[in-house]
Amino acid sequence: MAATALSRLSELVRGTSARQVRLICGVILFAYVVSHFLNHALGNISVDAMQVGVYYHTTFWQFRPVSIVFYGAALTHMGLGVYAMYQRRQFRWRTIEPLQLVLGLSIPALVMAHVIGVRLGLTLYGHEKLYPQELYLFFVASNRIWTMTILLIIAWVHGCIGVYFWLRLKAFFTRAAPFLLSAAVLIPTLALLGVYQGGRSVAADSDDGEWRTHNFTQRQVGTVAEADTLDRIIGGLTMGYIGLLGLVLLARGVRGWRERRGGMIALSYGNGKTLRVPKGLSVLEASLRHNVPHASVCGGRARCSTCRIRIIGDHATLPEPSQREAFVLARVGTADPSIRLACQLRPSSDLSFFQLFMPQMLSANAHASAPARIGQERYLVSLFVDMRGSTQLAEKRLPFDTVFIVNRFLGAVSQAVIENGGQPNQFVGDGMLALFGLTSDPQTACRQALKAVAAIATHVDELNELLSHDLRQPIRFGIGVHGGEVIIGDIGYRDHIVFTALGDAVNVAARLQDMTKTLACEAIVSEEVRRTAGLRDDALPQQEVAIRGRDEPMVVRVVADTRQLSALIGGGERVAA
Repeated sequence: MAATALSRLSELVRGTSARQVRLICGVILFAYVVSHFLNHALGNISVDAMQVGVYYHTTFWQFRPVSIVFYGAALTHMGLGVYAMYQRRQFRWRTIEPLQLVLGLSIPALVMAHVIGVRLGLTLYGHEKLYPQELYLFFVASNRIWTMTILLIIAWVHGCIGVYFWLRLKAFFTRAAPFLLSAAVLIPTLALLGVYQGGRSVAADSDDGEWRTHNFTQRQVGTVAEADTLDRIIGGLTMGYIGLLGLVLLARGVRGWRERRGGMIALSYGNGKTLRVPKGLSVLEASLRHNVPHASVCGGRARCSTCRIRIIGDHATLPEPSQREAFVLARVGTADPSIRLACQLRPSSDLSFFQLFMPQMLSANAHASAPARIGQERYLVSLFVDMRGSTQLAEKRLPFDTVFIVNRFLGAVSQAVIENGGQPNQFVGDGMLALFGLTSDPQTACRQALKAVAAIATHVDELNELLSHDLRQPIRFGIGVHGGEVIIGDIGYRDHIVFTALGDAVNVAARLQDMTKTLACEAIVSEEVRRTAGLRDDALPQQEVAIRGRDEPMVVRVVADTRQLSALIGGGERVAA
């Protein structure tokens, strides 16, 4: 048990990159920003409501364990942001990443005065500055409201960009995007309006001497000497941060100078194109710098493998793969040492290679608005249905008559699939592949697929009755259903690209469909689909079958009459298998 836990921990560490650490820290900080903005929004009710809200806000975020995590995340996120500025070799990507980086680097300088004035003032001198004191400072005592407004907008935009980059490749993003966009607009709008309304209220109340007496005691705002000390700390830290950014820019210049002095290397793309670039650039950075199309869905973050290249010639002199690169290559099942990630490989000598994913299909700058069409791994249920006896049908009829009947059959099947939440995907002759789960969870997808199987039988019965005058025997069919992790995306070449699914689960569904002929049944459902759908263990006959391409036999459920599935699913029989 301990060995297994250590192995999983080791795999987790190997699969974690600096970008992912920065993402986790950013999510923590964004949660704080959301909490703070919601607190600001209470100003639309009253300043007293803001005071009540800030009590719960500070109670949570100043709880010692939470506080340690929060400040640790803030320092780590800032440090990794500065390191990202040093590490980045060029800023010409056609994305909002450079904007996110610039906004993120500006936040510490803008927020320094607020954090030190409130948090450090509390720690050093016990100041209890809350909304009345801060709003008075912003709206009456000085004109810092515009600085704070800019800070709020920059922090929110920076966080939203990070959340977008994080979620855009997730399966649910397309459905969640309208709600996320609404929140991204509504929350800061309400927060800024709340600050404005609270500021107006404080400005009006500040004319009352009694209000000043109660809200500007030494315990709340401190003395002039304490304020001067805090100002000096703010100035020193701000200059120190600006100096740190200056050192990073200087280090970038020194690195570039050393690389130029260290010599140039030649990158040959295997198609006759050769670039001369300084040592130290990754292959993907070299491609982007010289506007050479290079596939990279994740933008060079080592979160995908679409930038993969195959080295031509000797690869023994190349740097060893980093932990993250080795993890990604292992994840896609690549053990060939000549295959590397272009975004991670930084050659120090001449290199020849060719790209495994051609840029005609995937642009180097592609950050798709529909990520699933580029490539995405997810759980889907594949349903293969095939018309039986179409060859004999064609022998007795004119070609156009045969096409008419096959099209009516595929139309009936497609209608059954669509009615039950599936998507007809591929038509091959008189057969069809349908996919379930593109917009639903695995259990729902499995139940939808089983309902579709029953509906196919019903629709084909209706078709047989409609064509009874022209058919020597009723149309029969075979169906295979299996669920599992597959890769979905656009597959093909140039104008012949289709959206489909690839993977073992799709192949198994096709094998099960073909097996209905030998088992003399209408459908075969995998045990995986039966179990995930929540049907009783004894709901359908069980059988072990050998699947071509698999070493171990597979447990399946044989459905002699697919119409019975309607009663099983419609009856809501969900039990733990």
